[in-house]
Amino acid sequence: MNFTQLLPSPSDIQCALVSTLSTYLSRRKVSNTIIRPQEDFDIDPITGFLPPEALPRLPAEYQIWEEALSEAPEVLRLSNDMSDAALALREEGETWRMEIRSRPTLEVNLLKDNPRLLQRAHVVLTWLVQYYVHSLPSPHPPTPKRIPASLAVPLVNVSRMLGIAPILTFADTITWNWELIRPDQPATIDNMKLAHNFSGTDDERHFYQVQAAVELHGTQVLRIIDDFYRIPNLDDLTSVFKVVKDLTRLTAVIEEISELIQSMRSACDPHVFYWDIRPWEGGSDSKGPSHPGWIYEGVDPSAPELQYLSGPSGGQSVVMHALDLFLDIDHKLQTRRHPGPSVENKRADRGFMERMRRYMLGKHRAYLEQIENSPRSIRELAQHTAVLREPYNNAVKALKSLRTLHMRIACLYVINMSKTANPRSVCPVAVMMERQANTMEARGRDEKRDPIRGTGGTDLVTLLKAGRDATARAVLEK
Repeated sequence: MNFTQLLPSPSDIQCALVSTLSTYLSRRKVSNTIIRPQEDFDIDPITGFLPPEALPRLPAEYQIWEEALSEAPEVLRLSNDMSDAALALREEGETWRMEIRSRPTLEVNLLKDNPRLLQRAHVVLTWLVQYYVHSLPSPHPPTPKRIPASLAVPLVNVSRMLGIAPILTFADTITWNWELIRPDQPATIDNMKLAHNFSGTDDERHFYQVQAAVELHGTQVLRIIDDFYRIPNLDDLTSVFKVVKDLTRLTAVIEEISELIQSMRSACDPHVFYWDIRPWEGGSDSKGPSHPGWIYEGVDPSAPELQYLSGPSGGQSVVMHALDLFLDIDHKLQTRRHPGPSVENKRADRGFMERMRRYMLGKHRAYLEQIENSPRSIRELAQHTAVLREPYNNAVKALKSLRTLHMRIACLYVINMSKTANPRSVCPVAVMMERQANTMEARGRDEKRDPIRGTGGTDLVTLLKAGRDATARAVLEK
């Protein structure tokens, strides 16, 4: 990088001086902000939202959970997998599920004072739930899936202690799902490997690894955000030019994250993702509101936690939420911006991003609330400080480009693949029939406007377009 490019031009200095003086005369003082340190929110200065060390295994009292998880990938396959290898495992799979149903419901109070063990318990229990549900034979017509109390009750209790949804989340598949290759070396993406993998494929490993790399790279975003809120005064030139420099760096970091996301295509085949990985991750409402959901046996059906059973989503990345809040991206359409939202934007699920916070660790959600509730706004500062307008807009445009890339990835891995046949159908004739059925379904979907859904049951295309357009509307007019 040519650091001379970060230096302001004489005209920029003049604009900044005029803007600063105008701010002072009109008493547009940006209030000083007292913020809690990121460590208070379980954010590590090196690994960010990832724990600084791999999670420990559960103590002896809970070894039946750990053992069941170790055995699951050896004996379980997706219920619609009709390959010879999968059919040969059906009896062993049913034995595994019977053992889960017959096991005692364990208390989790022994874990309550150890956050890392609670996180590990959440990982183990949620993966067990997904293995259990998605290996169950699928009746016709569909009926609700019943989660045995031996899994449901401790999972809900652990989730309450952590302040996170009682379902497989982004944290369980990405943030907490890793081990060190060389335990004596620091936690870097090159020194990490997946702890758990539904499909046993390298494609799934790469899929998770890319997302973990994004989260690790996001620690730079967190430092920039923290620096902004810790600047004592924003009404002097030194502070203004620091913000210029940090926004320029933020733009570069967002572009680097886009490059990481683009690398998904190098080693994760869309067919493998759609047919071998994605089905394992579906939650209770992943097939839409008309499809029967899940019943958590032994748990009060009115428990508020049971509203949040959508499964993992990139929308649960705390880094991306922090970026949105810092740059003041209005996903809820609460402020008037140009251009106005389209009819399709207005149809989108405006509460999606806020709802996704319920799938985050409680402390991470509290961190986002601190940003959201801060009286200091980078967008407002840029509105009233001419020299900040361009670097702020560049950061927003980089985020819009990232979301455009995300849409292309979703099109390749989900939308296009939804029109293909399951490669694990019984025979070539069945493959042909399924392909025809999928084609007819796609045509019917176009006619009836029945949406392709994300893992959380959302209208995927409409949601992604709305997120991209909301980001574009944050750009300030010059």
